[in-house]
Amino acid sequence: MNQIKRNTGKSPREGLKGLPSALITGGSRGIGLGIAKELAKAGFNLAINGVRNQESVQPVLDELAGFGVKVIYARGDISKKTDRENILNAVLKEFGSLNVLVNNAGIAPKERKDIMEASEESFEYVLGVNLQGPFFLTQLVARQMVELKAGNPGSPCCIINVSSVSATMASVNRGEYCISKAGISMATKLWATRLGEFDIPVYEIQPGITQTDMTSGVKQKYDKLIEDGLCIQKRWGLPEDVGKVAAAMAIGYLPYSTGQVVLVDGGMTIPRL
Repeated sequence: MNQIKRNTGKSPREGLKGLPSALITGGSRGIGLGIAKELAKAGFNLAINGVRNQESVQPVLDELAGFGVKVIYARGDISKKTDRENILNAVLKEFGSLNVLVNNAGIAPKERKDIMEASEESFEYVLGVNLQGPFFLTQLVARQMVELKAGNPGSPCCIINVSSVSATMASVNRGEYCISKAGISMATKLWATRLGEFDIPVYEIQPGITQTDMTSGVKQKYDKLIEDGLCIQKRWGLPEDVGKVAAAMAIGYLPYSTGQVVLVDGGMTIPRL
């Protein structure tokens, strides 16, 4: 996939300043890293968000910078208001503006419990990161994007929400997770509706069974299910599968599709007889 803008200036730093920027929450591993790599290949400067200390993610940041883009680490917990503000301020300080927000960070319940036994603490914990955090981070970023568009209507901007097939498929042993993803689906429609007048599209990606550290503990279970026909394409999804879709959205290859969902699930959710 070709870069949007190539670094053609004499000074590497001057060239990098001309690239569009993207903030990816949870971007240092798993699906977030898959998205980060594809956006870097497409020519986006990157702000990678996570909660780990920078030393532990520095090898990932260095790898992403190897694609010829500027990469910063914006540490913070998106479930916390002050952290969200600090994350965006760090991005704006480094890049001046933000063109793409990828709401990718997500957590599973600490313990999978039947909804008859699930606790309020687990519900609040999961929804704080998976739904409340992205909703209010989007609010902050949207305000900045509206200002950017007012001064430069041609500036490319979009918001991408990474949810899950669990937005529509019920798992009674992790109900709080399913509810959080269903909420993200509605948030996608709400923000697409609100930001349409400013030409800021909002998209949603619903990954299926994807190889990440989050799914490593259930690999044997899903290996068998996939072999037995769970998915039409008989393999695990990979982070780069999601990344390629996100890059297409960020570049502007879906200009007339705001509010829409792209499933990256190997056909798993197609009803079959």
